[in-house]
Amino acid sequence: MATADGEVRGITTGPVDEYLGIPYAAPPVGPLRWQPPQPAARWRGIRAATEFAPHCAQPAGVFGRASMSENCLYLNVFLPAAHRAGLPVMVWIHGGGFVGGESDDYDPSGLVAHGVIVVTINYRLGALGFLAHPALADHPGGPSGDYGLMDQQAALRWVQRNIRAFGGNPANVTIFGESAGGQSVLLQLISPTARGLFAKAIAESGGYAEYPVSLASAEAAGRAFAAKAGCPSQTAQCLRSLPVSKILAAENQSGASADIDGLVVTQQLKTALASGDFAHVPVIDGGNHDEWRLFVALQTFEGDAVTAANYVPMIASTLHISRQLAGVIAVKYPLSHFPSPALALSSVGTDAIFACPTLLLDQSLARYVPTYTYEFNDENAPSVYPSPGFPYGATHASELQYLFGLPAGSHGTLSAQQQQLAAAMRAEWTSFAKSGVPSAPAVPAWPGFSSASQVMMSLVPPRPQPESDFAAEHQCSFWALGGD
Repeated sequence: MATADGEVRGITTGPVDEYLGIPYAAPPVGPLRWQPPQPAARWRGIRAATEFAPHCAQPAGVFGRASMSENCLYLNVFLPAAHRAGLPVMVWIHGGGFVGGESDDYDPSGLVAHGVIVVTINYRLGALGFLAHPALADHPGGPSGDYGLMDQQAALRWVQRNIRAFGGNPANVTIFGESAGGQSVLLQLISPTARGLFAKAIAESGGYAEYPVSLASAEAAGRAFAAKAGCPSQTAQCLRSLPVSKILAAENQSGASADIDGLVVTQQLKTALASGDFAHVPVIDGGNHDEWRLFVALQTFEGDAVTAANYVPMIASTLHISRQLAGVIAVKYPLSHFPSPALALSSVGTDAIFACPTLLLDQSLARYVPTYTYEFNDENAPSVYPSPGFPYGATHASELQYLFGLPAGSHGTLSAQQQQLAAAMRAEWTSFAKSGVPSAPAVPAWPGFSSASQVMMSLVPPRPQPESDFAAEHQCSFWALGGD
């Protein structure tokens, strides 16, 4: 297969041709660390594209495997072995809080079976991907940070240049991602430098209430990072000479954030969507019914369990608010209404951080573009995590196994009804990539979302069903982010 940089030889795995570990940009090392991605070097001969390349530097964590490699800007192409020209293309952006994750955790063969090409990508993470610092800016007050978002755009430009050779249609590219990948999709929607690089977008659990921070606050955090990492001089030279181990040790491993750098991201997400200043393409946007249960579980594993005694303080720390305001919320979400304090806090976090902010974005999107919204609702979804003493339900990331298959370490299998739901979801995601309208055989039509009707698709076994009580169920009028 010929690409603009040279020929590649992939492998065939059953009905899928795989081209793994193709460089889409130069290794961002040495003087290229904390620079926009540069073109990959061309090669002579035929490059073996038969193994995944290293994924981006990160500590071992819940959402990713440890890596010390900065040489990580690679992508993978999966296509039907019996392919033809002009296939729709779906580009997957992995999640992991912008500090973890990798492209090779996802098996897209179930999507490829529907006649689409799937591209999975790595992008720079943590401080290496999102450090904003005045010394790294092109000019005073100029853009710094958001290198990971620039990497995603470089991968999309690679797709524009090369996907025809694989049988893909560069005019029909859908970006899709989950969690930080879902937020990446939304940020690419509003990024001026991403215009024209995709034709549709699917954001899974990406509308959470952590929007890009200001450049000033991002650079203040960058100065603190530099001091902690061993660069009191605050110079680019010192920062670029730091070993990866020191960078990982000094970064905030609970998550990174994009910033309003002035080039890639120029305004708040909610501001851009409300004003219509974004790429006007069809969108699927959604989340999971019990998003926050995973995060309460992770706290529990760290010895910070929710109890009746600490319920109000835990609300305050979860939402970064005062104890007084947390007390008001506790009255709205009384412990007596829930089986356990952990599930009470989970409902607060789900509604305040995921569900209602996402609803607000949906209302803005639907004013300008065809918008399809969903809630993943399989309360018995398999879990890859140990039991925290309460059910995970349809928690954060639990929909992924319905699109990409069960990952290693899953507890249990998909039942016959869950397999029906998985088949319907793969059909809907790929039909959207083909036509801009999600549909699946023997499934009710997925209605478009509007602020008036607020009808979503409930992804529940054995087949999805429309639902209209999302705002009421998640108390969105209380959170002043929607209406019920």
